Amino acid sequence: QVQLVESGGASVQTGGSLRLSCAASGAWYSRRFIAWFRQAAGKEREGVAAIQTTTGLTYYADSVKGRFTVSQDNAGNTLYLQMNSLKPEDTGMYYCAAASSTSLTLYLAKASYNSWGQGTQVTVSS
Repeated sequence: QVQLVESGGASVQTGGSLRLSCAASGAWYSRRFIAWFRQAAGKEREGVAAIQTTTGLTYYADSVKGRFTVSQDNAGNTLYLQMNSLKPEDTGMYYCAAASSTSLTLYLAKASYNSWGQGTQVTVSS
């Protein structure tokens, strides 16, 4: 089973930047896709960004495209989410998730992922 641990969450002002990290353990075939999700108070958990670990292909929600960048280290053990030009609506708990499927149709859907981290809080104030 894949183990995921997020870090890097903080409170920042509008327009600021943060970089979240997700340390992942497990074989590569157990985490073909790794993604970032977020959940604001009273809202459903939504997909933010995903990466196919074997190819480096990335996928982004329209709300963060152009502002957020997902990447992984050379060893494939750490997932990053660089967040720039942060807005109050970016506030929420951010989770990383992993999927073992060799292919996904819905890259940013909760049901596509079966391993989850504990989350890290991001707060953006105006």
